[in-house]
Amino acid sequence: MSEERAGVLDGAIAPVLNTRLYGHEEAEAFLARSYRSGKGHHAVLIEGPEGIGKATLAFRFANHILRYPDPLTAPDRLEDPDPTHPISRQLAAGASHNLLHLSRPVDEKTGRVKSAITVDEVRKAGHFFAQTSGTGNWRIVIIDPADDLNRNAANAILKILEEPPKRAMFLVLSHAPGKLLPTIRSRCLPLRLQELNPQAMDQALAQLGLALPGDKRESVLRLARGSVARALKLVNYGGVDILEAFEAMMAASGPSQRKMMFKIADALSAKDGEVVHGFFVEHLTDYLGDTARTLALRGDLDNADHFARLSSSINEQLTVAAAYNLDKKQTMLDVLSAVTR
Repeated sequence: MSEERAGVLDGAIAPVLNTRLYGHEEAEAFLARSYRSGKGHHAVLIEGPEGIGKATLAFRFANHILRYPDPLTAPDRLEDPDPTHPISRQLAAGASHNLLHLSRPVDEKTGRVKSAITVDEVRKAGHFFAQTSGTGNWRIVIIDPADDLNRNAANAILKILEEPPKRAMFLVLSHAPGKLLPTIRSRCLPLRLQELNPQAMDQALAQLGLALPGDKRESVLRLARGSVARALKLVNYGGVDILEAFEAMMAASGPSQRKMMFKIADALSAKDGEVVHGFFVEHLTDYLGDTARTLALRGDLDNADHFARLSSSINEQLTVAAAYNLDKKQTMLDVLSAVTR
């Protein structure tokens, strides 16, 4: 099955090619034991923050299953995939007939990754299972992430999950499982992954050869919040400068604050700035949500409600702007003005 490399961050290793995973030893052990018991669930919901290794874990487990198709004779641990093994080579080349990786497709007209996993992509799973496996091996579908399924696609996946084929395995990834259809969640075994601890972050970043600026190391690790993807966006996409500018903007007032708004809006509307734009929107959503929760815990319910409503309003505004391809700079200026008002 064709394997797209689109969407892989600069400096990252595509999960299908990554032979190392850090910080999730317990989850790996659980999957290995569950599979070896012969009583493993046909669908596992691997959930947790973005960029902590969910997709890498899914491909490691898929490699394990395809290499040891008989659960009773499989090792009791997930080994690092051997890049020279035929299974690994097939997966890396996208040539395995036993694995389907569903993710947002690339728009042939624009060359950019689409905003959602559509029902046409999910239909590939139907064709995938309809094919006869020449090896009689497992058939594995990785949905990466299921958060990107639009409603029609989610309903189509649900139908397959309700009546899974024999020797079928679904590895469903999610950054925000609360947004998934409850019926999809109910048909999956949840496996929660935590943010990487400092040691695991150091190991993962060292593997990527990511050099953190000495004067910003502590700031980057704090802002990364245990996510390798966030660390890459902070360092390789200028995210740390954007967030520092946002903090300075929130602390400023008058003309100085307005100047910082334009600086941020310029950076986020630059050509090929989709990654840092999405990163900042995620940060802004977290900031507003955290502020609302903090105020609510202090008993300041009026201001907590204000920030909660502001978060909802801004998300709606950004959704509309993206749908109608409105001017990014002006949209971001409007958003920042609302935040500082």
